[in-house]
Formats: sequence, structure tokens, C-alpha cells
Amino acid sequence: MPVSSALAHPDMYDGGTVRSGPALSIIIPCYNECGNVEPLFRAVERALPHLHWELIFVDDSSPDGTIGEVWRLAQADSRVRGILRVGRRGLSSAVIEGVLSSSAPVVAVMDGDMQHDERLLARMFDAIQKQGYEVAIGSRHVEGGDNSGLANAWRLFLSDAGIRIAQHFLSVRISDPMSGFFAVRRDLFVSCVARLSGTGFKILLDMLMAQKTAPRVVELPFVFRSRHEGESKMDRKVLLQFGQMIAHHVFARKK
Repeated sequence: MPVSSALAHPDMYDGGTVRSGPALSIIIPCYNECGNVEPLFRAVERALPHLHWELIFVDDSSPDGTIGEVWRLAQADSRVRGILRVGRRGLSSAVIEGVLSSSAPVVAVMDGDMQHDERLLARMFDAIQKQGYEVAIGSRHVEGGDNSGLANAWRLFLSDAGIRIAQHFLSVRISDPMSGFFAVRRDLFVSCVARLSGTGFKILLDMLMAQKTAPRVVELPFVFRSRHEGESKMDRKVLLQFGQMIAHHVFARKK
């Protein structure tokens, strides 16, 4: 469905009045997600009708034209932005660049494959802005959550094993430290950027391990959905990257 300028958010200057910045920036690291870009945008639009938000897609030079689709949407609606990364890859580093490009007091991170439930974004935002939490995690492992949308037994094994290992290294007790769906106060994230490993897929775990004091965290249940389009990028190299990230933080603590 083509995007018409008539559907654009009323984001223009009216009578010289300058519109304030977004309250929530949603960071979408992506690679080969062209077919998911507009459906994700539409889903977020339906889920957050009363919140001033923006979507920041961070694309690692996808050969399928993902960034072109993002820029097409951005021309019609200024709530969409696209960052094209050339010569570098990786989910965690993409998220870092996306967060640092934003100015909203709250940032959320979610995948571009439609497996994360966008309807949870409002509750995540409220948990931080109204309830005083610093991190709100979309969890598959609290009551009401489910991870049945994982593609196969290999991904299920990686997730479960990673959770058990990660819990040994965290100062805050959470059930789903491997979640890729979370919101955080932007200033908390920025304050620890220099201590992040920036490797692998698990930026939430990376961020939590980089904290000097345990943040206030809440877990909110969500059902992990099946992929809308495209294919999973998870492979065995994530085990090496996961080990490198853990080692990075263990070594930093010893120093």
C-alpha cells in the first residue's frame, strides 16, 4: 500500500509554533526486512495513537532495499527516520547508534520482524515515565508471556541456555535477560555507552551488565509471535559473540 502525504502525521509548523520532540523513540535494528517496514509502522501507529513517538530504523546495508522502503515512508511521515550503516554490521552496535541519534527521554528497542508485540510499548513507556522504573522489559518468561514464536529448537536452546548463564552475572534478578524487546530511560543508556561491549545480539544484557548500580527494572509479559516476513539471522556465531560479551564485562569488573 503506497504511503500518501495525506496520511502524514500533522507535524508541520502551524502559525510559527514549533512542535516539541518525541516522548518515545523506538529503535529498529534491521537487515533484509523490506517487507516488514510498513506493516510495523502501521502497527505502531495503531498501538500509540496518543503518544508523540518516532521510529528509527537502523539498517546494515540490506541488499533487499530495506532502507529505500524506510526513506519512502519518511518522506510521507516525519515520525519515521532511517540510518544507513555502511561497512559495519551487528544488532547491538546498530541499537547503540540508533539510541544516540535520538533525543526522546525514553527509548524502546524492538526487532523489525513483527515478532515483538507493539501493543506493549505504551505500558513500557508508562512504567518508566509514570511509575519510576528505569528499564521495562518485554518478558516471555513471566506469567502471561510465551516464547512459542521462536523459529526452531536451536533458537529455543540458545535462548534458554543464555538466560541461565546470564542470570549468574547480573546484579538484578530478571527472568528474561535475553529479551530483545525493552524500553529504557535514555540517560541511563547513554551513561553506560562507553562500558558496552557492542557485540552480538543481546544489547539488553550488555546494558544491564554495564551498570554500576542495579537499575529499577520491571518485566511485562508478552507473547513472542511468529516472524511476519524474511528469515531469522541467528546462527552459531552468536554463541561466540555471547561469550565475548560476558568476558568483556567480567574482565572490566576485575579491572
